[in-house]
Amino acid sequence: MTKKIKIFQTYFIIAFGLFVNSIGWTAFLIPSKVIGGGLTGVGTLIYYLTGFPVGISYLAMNFFLIVIAIKILGKKFGVKTIFAICLTSLYTTIFQQIFKTPLVNDSFMSTIIGAGLGGAGIGIVFTQGGSTGGTDIIAMIINKYKDISPGRVLLMVDALVIGSSFLVFKSIEKTIYGFVAIAVSTYVVDIVLQGTKQSAQIFIISEKYEKIADRITKEMHRGVTIIDGKGWYSHESKNIIMVLVRKNETQNLLRVVHEEDQRAFTSISSVTGVYGKGFESIKM
Repeated sequence: MTKKIKIFQTYFIIAFGLFVNSIGWTAFLIPSKVIGGGLTGVGTLIYYLTGFPVGISYLAMNFFLIVIAIKILGKKFGVKTIFAICLTSLYTTIFQQIFKTPLVNDSFMSTIIGAGLGGAGIGIVFTQGGSTGGTDIIAMIINKYKDISPGRVLLMVDALVIGSSFLVFKSIEKTIYGFVAIAVSTYVVDIVLQGTKQSAQIFIISEKYEKIADRITKEMHRGVTIIDGKGWYSHESKNIIMVLVRKNETQNLLRVVHEEDQRAFTSISSVTGVYGKGFESIKM
């Protein structure tokens, strides 16, 4: 039952991310004629050239990329990708009928809001190991083997799509807005992804270090290292607890320390990367 709940939770979060992404496109970018990159951007170009719905062209183009996703990223990823592609196509088709004009009349504001929502949606999907298809698949493949930000990969690949918008709209302004959109989107993608991986390194000096260490191990299931130290002012030997936790676990750890020793000396610092069991794996 727990496994089923986790699977349901994963797909629910992916569906929510796709919803946010689709709103950003259909309510702001597409009606403002701003090409934000990716296959959705290609679909937007096709829409303004032929009138063909973005959702349908998006589905058709992604069909051939599914095979690549399954082969390289595995069947589990493939299932999530198929789910994401179909749901994105459905969302886009429905919402494009609802939002005939942008919710914000100012093109620049539409670009910022739409790109921000689009990037947030993609970032949410990435946190669950999914993809919205298209250039996202390329980003996820590279990120699997290299520690390269998915946002940076998307920025490079999608630049070509945005540049081609000039051939359709004959407008430098729209092309520039497209590059602004992709910059905002990739920045938000990275912010969302980094937010789920932020960690903290904590040092605790306390006479009750054994009780604190035991509770951290048993209640938080985190490894603890005891370091021998010496206070230079007092010349007394001290035992120092060092522990690495996720940022969202920091408050629980401080609660444990406070309950055991309110006079404990505690130092917290942010770390940019923690690799090993319970954290991230090194991608060579």
